[in-house]
Amino acid sequence: MQIFKYNKNWTDVIGPEKSIFSFSYSEIRQHKDLLLMFVWRDFVSTYKQTILGPIWFLLQPVLTSVIFVFVFGNFAGLSTDGVPMFLFYLAGVTVWNYFSECFTRTANVFTTNAGLYGKVYFPRLIIPLSIITSNLIKFFIQFILFLGVLAYFVFATGKQVLPNTYTLLTPLLLLIMAGFALGGGLMISAMTNKYRDLTHLIGFGIQLLMYVTPVIYPVSSLSEKHQKLALLNPLAHIIEAFRFSWTGAGSFSWHGLLYSFVVMIVFLVAGIAIFNRVESTFMDNV
Repeated sequence: MQIFKYNKNWTDVIGPEKSIFSFSYSEIRQHKDLLLMFVWRDFVSTYKQTILGPIWFLLQPVLTSVIFVFVFGNFAGLSTDGVPMFLFYLAGVTVWNYFSECFTRTANVFTTNAGLYGKVYFPRLIIPLSIITSNLIKFFIQFILFLGVLAYFVFATGKQVLPNTYTLLTPLLLLIMAGFALGGGLMISAMTNKYRDLTHLIGFGIQLLMYVTPVIYPVSSLSEKHQKLALLNPLAHIIEAFRFSWTGAGSFSWHGLLYSFVVMIVFLVAGIAIFNRVESTFMDNV
């Protein structure tokens, strides 16, 4: 029996076993062109063969915020901490859309890409990472819209809206949101791979999670008891910090931000471990 020894000149070595906690950055870097191709595919295919095309990137948060103004602002009379209602809801929707889109698509990554996974080898985390990256493009488009609306209320209407130096933390807040979406989505993807009916609950679960996260209301509007419960949700600190940094309303806590970051790391490590554990056998369940 001939034994083949590892040759340092080989470009790729595919092995049958690896640690469930492994994250091969070098392998992903080697496939960066594939990652960029998936990013472009996701961005282009989202609104391909639609009438308005990329304009939907702007219409979706605008229409959602308008509905929130009428339902939660005018009818329900929920507080917005003195911030103009449309700006208040748009701030929450802009950040939340990025999280929900990344989480939902990552949670279905095995079922929607089964054919691709079964044909050729490449680092399986490439597709979840491409989802997180491609949605950054969508986020930046919506974020520019948010900045335009913010500038209107600051300069044209004279409303008391006060962006502050905490705006510099926006990339960190986005990173934490991305980590939660990736880690949580990878964990759910392992379950939807085996139990397909769970895919129907993802959208419903995201809606419920939005209502327990201060997207449509400020934490300050809750009673002291309910504030403590609301802040147990690590996503609450991200939404509040984003809104506080750009509008001056809401709350900001370094301890809360640290808490969110630590929980995000736990979610991310657990998600990668579960994803690595399932990826070797998921084709048997497809």
